[in-house]
Amino acid sequence: MLGAKLQSVRQPNDTTIILELYGRGISQHLLISCHPEFYRAYFTSRKSKNLPNPPQFCTALRSNLVGLSLESVSMTKSDRVLRLNFGEWTLIAELMGRHANMILVNANNTVQGAALWINRSKSKRPIMAQQKYENPPVLRDFPDVADFRKPPASVLPRLDVRDSQRWNPGFSASVGAYPFDLSDQVLDWMPSPSISHALESYYLVEIQRREIEAKRSWILSQLNRVLLAREVALSSLIEARDTGAKAAGWQLNGELLLAYMDQVSPESEEVILTNYEGNPQTIRLDPELSAKDNALRYFDRAKRAKGRQSLVGEQIERIEASIVELQSRVRQAEDATSLQVLGALEEEAKTKKWTHAQPITKGGVTERPFEGHRIKDVLGPNNYRILYGENAEANDYLTLRIAKSNDYWLHVRGHTSAHVVIQTHNHPEKVSREVLMAAAKIAVQNSNQKHAGYVTVDYVLKKYVRKPKGGAKGSALVTNENTLTVEA
Repeated sequence: MLGAKLQSVRQPNDTTIILELYGRGISQHLLISCHPEFYRAYFTSRKSKNLPNPPQFCTALRSNLVGLSLESVSMTKSDRVLRLNFGEWTLIAELMGRHANMILVNANNTVQGAALWINRSKSKRPIMAQQKYENPPVLRDFPDVADFRKPPASVLPRLDVRDSQRWNPGFSASVGAYPFDLSDQVLDWMPSPSISHALESYYLVEIQRREIEAKRSWILSQLNRVLLAREVALSSLIEARDTGAKAAGWQLNGELLLAYMDQVSPESEEVILTNYEGNPQTIRLDPELSAKDNALRYFDRAKRAKGRQSLVGEQIERIEASIVELQSRVRQAEDATSLQVLGALEEEAKTKKWTHAQPITKGGVTERPFEGHRIKDVLGPNNYRILYGENAEANDYLTLRIAKSNDYWLHVRGHTSAHVVIQTHNHPEKVSREVLMAAAKIAVQNSNQKHAGYVTVDYVLKKYVRKPKGGAKGSALVTNENTLTVEA
């Protein structure tokens, strides 16, 4: 294409340009990419779209090079720097891994444009406008190459290529594209009509493969993170359920202590009493409490354990179903062979709030969830997230900083309780009564009314909740509220 005129410049992405060259009655499209991993240059047969707003580098190439003829092509020091000379202007492609770049210089060797600007704080060799261009310091000390009609002699022994194999390009998915026939050395070798065709064929497959692997890796990391959280939550709920199974034993301990208070010695750490079946039963005691107070403590533990059972059972069922669903999506991601399938999984993960971008501070340190406030995150019916605070400060943070205007906010009427928030994603009308009741039970279980029989719980959109001026931590004023009745 020497002597061909540059007809147009396209830039499909931040690291790739396509030069349309016309000469000798044919048009060719030269693709050059300074991608840190897929740096390359070849003639492409594939059409590509421009970026909506041409970057500065594309504009500089269009304004200075379009209409000029390609006068020479060379490789600096036989290394990874390609120079395209258009008279008084030279486009330099440094195809050097993560340091790859494309630079436009004028007749005075002054930088007029670059795909990537590099200031002095980032490199000992900055790439800045109006600065003199210098070759990369890592180039080998070989002569420049400008004659591309035959393989350089220095290359042949290293690739073990015989003279009869010269200029028979091809590619392999495992080793890449080469201008020589390597069919006797590579099992999946595919011949190509040109080195450009070989390069394009290889990168078309390789780039898509890497994109698939990158997306698969990201999706799996998100799904496995949520799956681990669900499994931990399930383990805690099963432990709570097992604890609830002890409620009958604690109730019996309390009854025996009340029935045989005269047999309990003061400051004892345990006592052996006869149960209703006539068998001896050992009961552990708090030596600082009386027999009656120890009995009341056992009654309290039994009542709390019983009160949690219905909520715990519902949570276990929901989380078990969620775990099965997540495990299915993990298997789908592992087996996916196309970006379309992975894209659909990604959209589903975003819709179901399985994806999560971990917040990072300015210093690069990962922040704690909810900035360290004691806020619990529960999976409610229909996969609604229910949040509640464990103390007054957490309640304030949840209500004032986390809850959105159209989220539901719940609180036990007239008593101290956790602030509970149902995240509605701006669609409160879709929240069912089942979800509201689950959130109301959480409010009751985290209140001073958890043993009070039937408890009234207020629920309202968060936009009708405000903190009173000068109010204590965790206080709130509510208007337009509705009520639910929950059995404690």
